[in-house]
Formats: sequence, C-alpha cells, structure tokens
Amino acid sequence: IMKLLGIIILAILIIFFIFQLYSINSNKSIEKYPYSLIKKYNGFETRIYESRLFSMVKLPGDKYENISGQGFSALAGYIFGGNEKKQRISMTSPVTMALEDSITMMFMVPEKYNRENLPHPNNSDIKFIQEPEKKVAVIRFGGWANSEKIEAHKAALLQLLEKENITHSGNFYFLGYNPPHEVLSRRNEIIVELETNSLKDKDK
Repeated sequence: IMKLLGIIILAILIIFFIFQLYSINSNKSIEKYPYSLIKKYNGFETRIYESRLFSMVKLPGDKYENISGQGFSALAGYIFGGNEKKQRISMTSPVTMALEDSITMMFMVPEKYNRENLPHPNNSDIKFIQEPEKKVAVIRFGGWANSEKIEAHKAALLQLLEKENITHSGNFYFLGYNPPHEVLSRRNEIIVELETNSLKDKDK
C-alpha cells in the first residue's frame, strides 16, 4: 500500500510540474505592456512605459485580497465574450491595479485594437482609458500578493527613491504577471510614476 501511495504521489507531482511548466510557457507568449529599461539601481529600476489603451473597472475599497477577484472577473468576462459582439479578446500581461483610495483594475487592450474597433462591454462599469507614456520606478517581489506585501514594498520603494534623491508623483500601481494557479516563478511589481525631471542627469 505504501509503495502504491508513493507512486500516486510521484505521478501527481509530475503532472503538477508539467502543468506549471506549460502555464509558464504559455504566459511567455502573451502580449506584454511594453517598456524600455532606463537604469538598474540597488533594489529597484527605472523604466519608460509606452502609451497604451486599457479596459478598466473601478472597485470600492482598497484591500487587494477583498476586491482583486471581483475586478478580474469583471474584466475577464468582457474579454471572454461579455460584449456586444460576443467576441473573445486576447489576454495581456500584466494585470494592472492603480492604488488609490479605491482600486482601479486594468487590462491592457491588445495593440491591434483601438476605441473604434473594440466591442462595447455588456458590463456598464467597464470603461476605457488611454494611459500616456510614463517614466516609473519599479520594485519587484515574488509569491502571492496581498495588501500587506503591497504596502511593505511601496514603503521600501519610497525609501530607495529618497536615498537616490528621485522625486515621484505619488501615483502607485501594482502589476501582477501570473494567473492564480501558477505557483513557480511568480512575479509582482510595484511601480510609481516619477516627476518629469526627477531623473535629470541621473540616468545618463
């Protein structure tokens, strides 16, 4: 019986790792929010993100774990056919959340779409916003995100920016790169928009 149990556990582990590797591989082919690296610092880096169109939904409250599922379901419902054309729209990465008094969850719209050819969402809470090109500072962490980790990394990023004398706008975002079922190589980031001239002479 112990031998049979060992074989079953081994088979489950093999299936689990195959599924995880398949999921990580699939994630690599998803269209990403494009950026160029400016400079790597000790503990964080600076980037320029290109202007992109996003679908968005505003959520009441500011606790990540309480409302992230609700926001994801609303936007996923739209791209999986919850629109006037019942059209499926490709998933993009990362899932973006603007961290304010309330949270706004955003999915980047694939580049081939624009406001004119996007199907109208069935959910009237879903809106579209053109995010401008932005210069940001970024700190990265692994595992599953929660409110405590997000706040801790926001604070850590603020300390690092202060140390480097880099000024910011106070507009923070959380970026999540992995679906919930992915266990290996999880990637999360906190970014904050930088003041226009904050990197003057620093990143040359």
